[in-house]
Amino acid sequence: MRRSDNKYVDGNEDATVYHIAIKDIKPNPYQPRKTFDEESLVDLADSIKQHGILQPIVLRQTVKGYHIVVGERRYRAAQIAGLSELPAIVKQLTESEMMELAIIENLQREDLNAMEEAESYAKLMHDLNMTQQEVAKRLSKSRSYVANMLRLLNLPQPIAKMIREEKISGAHGRTLLAMKDVHKMKRLAKKVAQEKWSVRYLERYIADHKVNQKVETSSKRAQSKPQFIRKQERQLKEQYGTQVSISTRNQKGQITFEFTSEAEFKRLIRQLNNDQLF
Repeated sequence: MRRSDNKYVDGNEDATVYHIAIKDIKPNPYQPRKTFDEESLVDLADSIKQHGILQPIVLRQTVKGYHIVVGERRYRAAQIAGLSELPAIVKQLTESEMMELAIIENLQREDLNAMEEAESYAKLMHDLNMTQQEVAKRLSKSRSYVANMLRLLNLPQPIAKMIREEKISGAHGRTLLAMKDVHKMKRLAKKVAQEKWSVRYLERYIADHKVNQKVETSSKRAQSKPQFIRKQERQLKEQYGTQVSISTRNQKGQITFEFTSEAEFKRLIRQLNNDQLF
């Protein structure tokens, strides 16, 4: 390690920049990012060859050398470029601080997809024992935003993979969660990707599907009733001017009158008080 004469502004303070041998630097064991685009690394390596490292990486010194806190992509590109040392700022950090900085740096990536973002929030909560509210406050997000992103972790793996590959968006994924049948959800996700559906179109499709499913279920339930029960339902509907349902089970039953407003409710009560059903 050799000290540079240069200073780098880190927050509100000047930080000393050291030149650290690349062989002494190790990747961050808490790095949530598992894959790095090789083509973009090569592009960055070409830029480094031409302009050098414009921003020092941040390291934490350990008994085994130096661990990267911030700047693993620059470290990998510098290796490709053939550099033997890197400009770095060495910070005194705890394990928890190192873990948190690695996750926060990952969240600041421009190419971060929705699944990676959701996994980073979950990792902060699990590894650092944070609540959703604490994660939201630390990252200047609303708690509802964090909660909505975390819902993506409930998606089946094939759909999560589609979001990672940017075939569908995170918003598509959250909308698909309204489908309770996993097999139908997977089929619909493929259709969304193939036909390039907008999120709004998907929302309308699912809403219509639920309505149709409800009508179909009601129709099947009605058809399964004995004929004399269906006849009584029709008569009561005509008599009281509203939808009436009669259900029976184990020699017990229930008559349900439907109303859609307070005025309709009061009208029904008056009629029921004045009339005798049977």
